[in-house]
Amino acid sequence: MIRILLFLFLIALAACERPIPEDENFLRHLLERNESKFQATLSNDSLEVQIIYTQIIRDSLNRPSFKSFYYHVDSTHYFYPASTVKLPQVLLALEKLNELRAMGYSIDKYSPIYHDSLYEGQLSVKMDTTALDSIPTVAHYAKKIMVVSDNDAFNRLYEFVGQKATNEKMCAKGYNVRFLHRLERPLTPDQNRHTEAIRFVRNDTVLYQQPMLVNSDSIRAPRRVFKGKGFIRKDSIIQQPFDFTYKNSYPLQEQQEILKAILFPEAVDAKRRFKLTADDRQFVMKYMSQLPRETQEPSYYKDTTLYDAYCKFLLFGDDQTPIPSNIRIFNKVGDAYGYLIDNAYIVDFENGVEFMLSAVINTNTDGIYNDGKYEYKTIGYPFMKNLGQVVYDYERKRKRKNKPELSEFRINR
Repeated sequence: MIRILLFLFLIALAACERPIPEDENFLRHLLERNESKFQATLSNDSLEVQIIYTQIIRDSLNRPSFKSFYYHVDSTHYFYPASTVKLPQVLLALEKLNELRAMGYSIDKYSPIYHDSLYEGQLSVKMDTTALDSIPTVAHYAKKIMVVSDNDAFNRLYEFVGQKATNEKMCAKGYNVRFLHRLERPLTPDQNRHTEAIRFVRNDTVLYQQPMLVNSDSIRAPRRVFKGKGFIRKDSIIQQPFDFTYKNSYPLQEQQEILKAILFPEAVDAKRRFKLTADDRQFVMKYMSQLPRETQEPSYYKDTTLYDAYCKFLLFGDDQTPIPSNIRIFNKVGDAYGYLIDNAYIVDFENGVEFMLSAVINTNTDGIYNDGKYEYKTIGYPFMKNLGQVVYDYERKRKRKNKPELSEFRINR
C-alpha cells in the first residue's frame, strides 16, 4: 500500500513538473501553477489585470527576435496610464530638440530653458533648485522623470512639445495613444490645450523662442469611459461613476512597443522609432535604469525615502532592500487612481537573462476615486513582485540556443 501511494505521489509530482506549453494560454497556466501567489488576482476580474511577457531570442550574431505571451490584454479596455506617459514625452522632447538643431538653432538637451506664463493655469519657470546652478534644462527634467517619476518635470516637457504636436507625432509613428493633460494639476481641457511660451537662453542671448501653443483641434475619445461607482469632489462623495473620457490613454501594448523602440531600435519598423542621437539613446537608457542612490544630480542619493525599488515594481514590489548589482531594470512605472503599472526590460548580467514584462492592476477595490484609499501595498506591490519573480524564475530555467551578449546594457552610472 505504501509503495502504491509513493508511486502515485511520484506520478503527481512528475505531472506538476511537466513543461508548460508556450501557447496562447501559457501565461495563464504559469500563473495557475503558482496559484498561492495569484489566486486572489486570478479570481477577481475587477482588478483588471493585463500582462505582456516577451521572450527575447538571440541568433548567432546576437540579433534579437521576440515572442510575446498575453494575459487579458485588450487595448479597448481602458485603464488610467498615470506616469507611464512620461517616457514618450521625454522621447518627443529629445526628438524636437534634434529637429530644431537641424533647422539651425544652437540648442540641445543641456541648454537653459525657461517657461513664461501667458494663460490661466500656467506656471512660469525661472529656475530649478534641484539642478546645478539652479538652471533648468530638458536633460535635467528628463533625469527627474526617469529616476523618480517627477510630475512637474513631465509638465515642463509637455509645455515644450505641445499637446497638438505630442498627439500628432505619436499618431504619425503608428502609436494608438491619447495624451491630453498635465499631471497632478486640476486644469480644464481648455487650459491643457494651451501650453506655456518657451525660451532657450544662454548668456542673455535667446537661442530659440516658442510662443504659447494652442491646440485648436478636438481630440476625441472613441467612446465615453466611466469607472467605479463614485468619486470625491470637494470632500463629498458623488455617487456616480468617475469620468475618464478626457484623461490620458496609453494601452499596455503601446507601452511595451515604445520601450522596444528605445532598447532595440533596429528590431522596430523605422516609422515607429524616435529620432534620437546615439547620445540621446544612451542618456535615456542610463537614467531609465539608474537607481536613486546612484543619482548625484539631483541629489537623490541623500534621500533615504527613495529606496531602490521606488520606481521598480516588477520583481521587487515595494521592497526596501538593495537591488542586486547583477540586475538592471530599464522601465517606466505609474500609479494613480488605484492603477499600478510597470513596463520593463529586465536584465540579469550574471545569469545571461533578459526579458520584457509589462503589467497593470487596478487596486481601487471600493470603486471610489479620489479618496486616496487604494490597495497598492496589500494587492498591487505584492502582485508586481510575485509576477516579476515567477517570470524571472522561468527565464532562469529557459533553454537558449544562443546566450545573449548584454554589454550594451552595462551603462556607466
